[in-house]
Amino acid sequence: MALTLWRRGRRPLVAVLRLFGVVTPAPQPFRGAFSLFDMNSAIERAFAMRKVAAVALAINSPGGSAVQSALIAKRVRSLARDKDLPVFAFVEDVAASGGYWLACAADEIYADPSSIIGSIGVVSTGFGFSDAIQRFGIERRVHVQGKRKMLLDPFGPEQADDVLRLQALQQDVHQAFKSQVRERRGKRLRGDDETLFNGDIWTGQKALELGLIDGLGDLHGVLRDRFGEHVRLRVVSPGRGWLRRRLGYRARLSPRGLGFEPWLGPDWLGSALTAMEARALWARFGL
Repeated sequence: MALTLWRRGRRPLVAVLRLFGVVTPAPQPFRGAFSLFDMNSAIERAFAMRKVAAVALAINSPGGSAVQSALIAKRVRSLARDKDLPVFAFVEDVAASGGYWLACAADEIYADPSSIIGSIGVVSTGFGFSDAIQRFGIERRVHVQGKRKMLLDPFGPEQADDVLRLQALQQDVHQAFKSQVRERRGKRLRGDDETLFNGDIWTGQKALELGLIDGLGDLHGVLRDRFGEHVRLRVVSPGRGWLRRRLGYRARLSPRGLGFEPWLGPDWLGSALTAMEARALWARFGL
């Protein structure tokens, strides 16, 4: 049937959205990061493509912002329902934490046997500088209204009440993550909550046994099997502004390390620090 359609000039078309890098709250602070702001136009164009048969998500992400992961996943699901199109997710090196949240937006998830899957949990990181500013004789002056306004101030000693408040917030986010996985994976999940939702990670092979993915395979192979040898794959990329392509310096991140490329930005130092923090996310998975 697929060959007959191809001979008639009706080769099946699949739109491919590449979700690569850290999921970040800020719009493209460095290469190798993305948010809903960056991806929304590409997502809309993928689902609006004429005679598209399906949308594929090519995912390689160690996670990041839970909110942005949820927003992107909701946008994908909303358009999939409106257009009545199937969505497939293909994990490359890693779909962990927010990266797996994104994968759950698909109807079916595939991965390489050696891909890293999971990390269904919530983490908050930071630093404490209270001893450092005392050592250098620095006096910090802060005036606030509202006793919770200085929650987990990095320049003061950690307070037990602050930690309890943070943990309560984390529990809410974790519950939302678990609900997303349960809703999207349903009866395909095989494993108790303690196994699935303790923040652990697995290879693609083990993730298949736990029902976190639907099969082992790559984007080209699975889509050829599903839509025929002559399926057309069209990558839909997010656009970038003219000035951003040509001016200044900005941080550039890849699994291999941190570098810089031209971009004149108002907060290049902040972007560089954010990129280094993102690099640490990749390093958690040996990438």
